[in-house]
Amino acid sequence: MLMHAPRALYIHIPFCTNKCHYCDFTSYVLRGQPVDAYLDALEQEMARTVEGLPPEEIRTVFVGGGTPTVLTPPQMERFLASVKRYFPIAPDAEFTMEANPGTVETDKLFAMKAGGVNRISFGVQSFDNGLLERIGRIHNVDDVYRSIEEARAAGFDNLSIDLMFGLPGQSVEQLADSVNRALQLGLPHYSLYGLKVEENTLFHALYERNELPLPPEEDELAMYMLLIDKLKAEGFHHYEISNFAKPGYESRHNITYWRNEPYYGLGAGAHGYARGERHVNIKGIQPYIDSAASRLPRLETNPVPEREAMEDFMMVGLRMLDGVRNDSFAAQFPGHMIENIFGEALRNLLAQGLIERTATNGSGYRLSEKGIPLGNEVFGAFIGD
Repeated sequence: MLMHAPRALYIHIPFCTNKCHYCDFTSYVLRGQPVDAYLDALEQEMARTVEGLPPEEIRTVFVGGGTPTVLTPPQMERFLASVKRYFPIAPDAEFTMEANPGTVETDKLFAMKAGGVNRISFGVQSFDNGLLERIGRIHNVDDVYRSIEEARAAGFDNLSIDLMFGLPGQSVEQLADSVNRALQLGLPHYSLYGLKVEENTLFHALYERNELPLPPEEDELAMYMLLIDKLKAEGFHHYEISNFAKPGYESRHNITYWRNEPYYGLGAGAHGYARGERHVNIKGIQPYIDSAASRLPRLETNPVPEREAMEDFMMVGLRMLDGVRNDSFAAQFPGHMIENIFGEALRNLLAQGLIERTATNGSGYRLSEKGIPLGNEVFGAFIGD
């Protein structure tokens, strides 16, 4: 397994203006929260992290949430300065921050740019105000246009937006309209996710009571295929199951995850992966703050057996449309080939036409056109093969 220090850094800011109905991430409504004490604790975790696992040059940074852009400009400046203080960020690093439309005023954008952020991912979800309200978002479509315009005016050109499909009451026509309006913005990257009803969310409670009017499966599949067709027709590279980019604008940070490479994970509820171990941090704000005062704020740390790491490599690697390669597999697991470990699963998936062989830069496998909408079935084939 890869034992070098991570070259990717994830930091979690768990505050939001409100909790969306579908969200099961570690996030808390901002009002009344000890934000400055949280930033203190985050800096303490940074110090202990680099002491225990000294970093090499960091090539990608991703600040997620929550909504990191609820920080005030002074808090943003302070937070970004602390990142630079503890981690050597490469001059050409990709530095992404998630944002909610309507939370990126000009002075905050300039603080972000001065602090090293060079990519913004906006959680838009839909260009239908009725749907936005139904899923618990507090921004509207006008906020989207204004935020994109302000980000560009502040000098950001590497912008991405998230859209969701399979939402309650959403039709194929509504999704098509949202995609058309998103494409008119002329952005270099789009992430397009199907709704998953997660436990401990309002949507899950409604689903359990049979009060969540989800689109039928055939409509959800039609939405996904429509997304692929429209984005490809506009010249976007469908490089991962849910992600499309103009050449050179693929999310380098997320590719770290999909290649099963190590990454630092800091902040309440954050996950990290390094030197054969995965960890998850304490989730509650005050418990995280209290813990970080004296130690690394870990909820749990678990060694990853080599076999499990191999399964992870296949499951996340096949999310990318370029697929997995034997040379990459051998680099992470010296002395092993994909076929020797997963021969039966590969034969079955090839026979079903769900994957196909590739020959670029060494032998490998990728999802077939038939397999792309059946990705979860493919990934599951590698668990306990």
